[in-house]
Amino acid sequence: MLSGYAVRFVLSSVTVAGLIVASAAAQDATSPPVQQAVPRAGEDWAEQMFSERSHDFGSVARGADVRHKIQVKNLYEETIRISNVGTTCGCTAAKPDREELKTGEIANIEVVMNTVKFLREKNSNVDVTITFDGRTFKTVRIPIHAYIRPDVVLEPGRADFGSVEVGQGAEKRIQIAYAGRDDWAITEVKSANPLVATELVETGRESGRVSYELIVKLAPNAPTGDIREQLVLMTNDERSPQVDVAVEGSVVADIVVTPSDIVLGTLQPGVPKTVSVVVRGRRAFVIERMECESQRDCYKVRIGTDTRTVHVLPLTITPPTEPGELSEKFFLTIQGREEPVEFTAHGTVGPATAAAQAQ
Repeated sequence: MLSGYAVRFVLSSVTVAGLIVASAAAQDATSPPVQQAVPRAGEDWAEQMFSERSHDFGSVARGADVRHKIQVKNLYEETIRISNVGTTCGCTAAKPDREELKTGEIANIEVVMNTVKFLREKNSNVDVTITFDGRTFKTVRIPIHAYIRPDVVLEPGRADFGSVEVGQGAEKRIQIAYAGRDDWAITEVKSANPLVATELVETGRESGRVSYELIVKLAPNAPTGDIREQLVLMTNDERSPQVDVAVEGSVVADIVVTPSDIVLGTLQPGVPKTVSVVVRGRRAFVIERMECESQRDCYKVRIGTDTRTVHVLPLTITPPTEPGELSEKFFLTIQGREEPVEFTAHGTVGPATAAAQAQ
């Protein structure tokens, strides 16, 4: 029996397909509001779409994986197109994750600094050309700066955990090499995220060459989602006291429901609708039962007893007779899994049609 939730009722017997629609607002709640106006010549209409107008990577180690995303949001009624993205220096590369933006949509332009082939002071520009009606265009220049230290080398250039199953944790090791002063030292490693812990081991010191091994650990209790962190290595070098180390990865659930939020659309009172709930696991599993949070007796599901990595559950919803919003949270009990897997469904019960009333 599951605990810690509102009253649930075990569902029995019967369904197929649901569509999830992501709102533009969900893409970035912090972005400026959409302006219902067409951009005009002479205005800074293109510049206003960018989350920042310049970026400074600061002082970075040689070999470090140095990258940054700049957001471009369409604030206008017209569809915007990113027609070209270029750089003024071979030390940088930039690429958008999408080219066409409807009202309110966002593109991320990833800027990457090459810290392997280039050293010391580097100044570049990312030039982004925006077109909004197939004819009118404007190029926005984003200055990029970095100082690539020749005396500190990271191998690999970042702690990349990749895809980590929730509850498992992970560990990565980075070799740090320094050439210069005999007494150079890393005095502290700062992590802003308590779920990302570090251990630093000095592995060598001779004739002005110093080496360390940095062990980066992701805690097993890290929640699902992307990891984007920056470790700071504090040194005793007063002129350049810190070295940044990027940490990336993604914590994924062992079992995922698709879609996680089923959009039922408009439902007719008393008219059943069947949708498919697809449940995928990284390993084969058995679903023991499905429960709902409310007291409504309008959901039925057919669950098999097979052990498999993908289960397709037909879920049938028979809407109540009263019009209004309909939403529900469901819980799947998985054999051998402590916590249930959750998903939701929502829709609107409309007024009964004349045909339904006649019946």
